Amino acid sequence: MDIAEVAKRSGLRASTLRYYEEKGLVHSVGPPGERRRFAPGVLDQLALIALGQSAGFSLDEIRSMFLPGGEPSIDRQLLSAKADELDAMVKRLKAMSNGLRHAAACPAESHAQCPSFQRLLKAAADGALARQQKRAKPVTGLRRKAA
Repeated sequence: MDIAEVAKRSGLRASTLRYYEEKGLVHSVGPPGERRRFAPGVLDQLALIALGQSAGFSLDEIRSMFLPGGEPSIDRQLLSAKADELDAMVKRLKAMSNGLRHAAACPAESHAQCPSFQRLLKAAADGALARQQKRAKPVTGLRRKAA
């Protein structure tokens, strides 16, 4: 199939297909310089890519799920780890949802006086701090040049 047919059948733009090819997720067949052509199995690969993205896998993680010929080879430990990550996210979101529902119906005169709302604020602040610390990478081994 040429790239236009794959784009039509997959619902993806040709630019996305070219990007996936550049990232090593799919491979075109045929001589370089000609219009990109793909084997029919590319539609299954694109479906697996879409599923992986829906589950929160990065494109690099998804690329590791394919053998060089494009056949799937999915690491079960990777799937299990992602499922654990999603379970933790669901737990955090459920706690946040419960806290917001309580705050919306709280009989306290002010949210500042509501112990449940205060716990929700603390959890949000702690989570923000943890994310900030996770993103910050220590700078080691670098020397500043003297001016």
